[in-house]
Amino acid sequence: MKLYDELIARGLIAQCTDEPEVRELIDNGKATFYIGFDPTADSLTAGHFMALSLMRRLQLAGNRPIALLGGGTTMVGDPSGRTDMRQMMAGEKIRENAAKFKIQMERFIDFADGKALMLNNADWLLKLNYVELLREVGPHFSVNNMLRADCYRQRMEKGLSFLEFNYMIMQSYDFYHLFQDYGCVMQCGGDDQWSNILGGTELIRRKLGKNAYGLTNTLLLTSDGKKMGKTQKGAVWLDPEKTPSFAFYQYWRNVEDADVLKFLRMLTFLPISEIDAMAAFAGSELNRAKELLAYELTKLIHGEAEAVKAQETARALFSSGGAAQMPTAELTPDDFTDETIDILTLLVKSALVSSKSEARRAVQQGGVEAGGARVTDIGQSFTAAQLTGEGLVLRRGKKNYMRIVVGV
Repeated sequence: MKLYDELIARGLIAQCTDEPEVRELIDNGKATFYIGFDPTADSLTAGHFMALSLMRRLQLAGNRPIALLGGGTTMVGDPSGRTDMRQMMAGEKIRENAAKFKIQMERFIDFADGKALMLNNADWLLKLNYVELLREVGPHFSVNNMLRADCYRQRMEKGLSFLEFNYMIMQSYDFYHLFQDYGCVMQCGGDDQWSNILGGTELIRRKLGKNAYGLTNTLLLTSDGKKMGKTQKGAVWLDPEKTPSFAFYQYWRNVEDADVLKFLRMLTFLPISEIDAMAAFAGSELNRAKELLAYELTKLIHGEAEAVKAQETARALFSSGGAAQMPTAELTPDDFTDETIDILTLLVKSALVSSKSEARRAVQQGGVEAGGARVTDIGQSFTAAQLTGEGLVLRRGKKNYMRIVVGV
């Protein structure tokens, strides 16, 4: 099966500007292509991993990826899929986040010997003269067409700032710049980026009289309509300090039944034939497919040793209730106030929740246990002595555990 057909079979293509040309390019390893990543946080999420895996598939077929860090576009903020304006970030924080993105991307993409490039659009966007940009790019954009784009249209009722209105122009300029300076002929992105991708291809055509191509991969959606990588606890991060390997494993182990094969096709590198053979799975067989999904993705993100450890821990914990090799969060003396720590802070420190408000709801809903006893008081506190030695086992929900210990 050729690459383009495989991407279709895996459910990774929603639409493209010129299917025959895109097929020819990527099937024969001729495409230099890019995907943009705005560093709005200090870690990539599971939602980004689909883009990274797509880059890896294309690179393995001989195509050259450009991972574009949005140091410039993040200064404005993408309005796509949002109901309000993004919080403006300081330049130094954006640079710090971009540096962390770079480290994580290097685990999946081979940047050696020019096989891939990592660029930052701050290098050209922040140098642009505003009036020159208006004269060079402005005449090629129709405001009427821009307002019809989904990324803007859905914001018109609640208000769209002029700041955000410029985002499409900046992303389009990225494609124009990469086409001219790096021979980049294709842009890939989520379905919500289609209008921005078209803006870039049209700018290149109008300015240079040449063609560039766009390919969008679908946004993964869970059965309740939330973007993949988002849970009630917040984002599923690729940074193990934010989402430990066991929690990462458990997230994929607990996906909805209807999503298992979809995620196996889209995110893993298992053969399509092997995945298709699971189509009739149900019951315990489907649970084995979920284990396979969790194992494969944890191996890709955290390495084989962590995947094995997470799988063995999950099996031991949920088959017999044992806590051997249970994932552990270590506190320091600085985490305590007057030698105590309250349950809400403890839940946040354990990464079982993402905020104190989420912790409060979990306790009030009866979903938290400490040391085997249900916690009913949001003000309950624990002393450092209670967490020494074997520590304290926290549980949120049925399948999320963490052992809390105090370091020396």
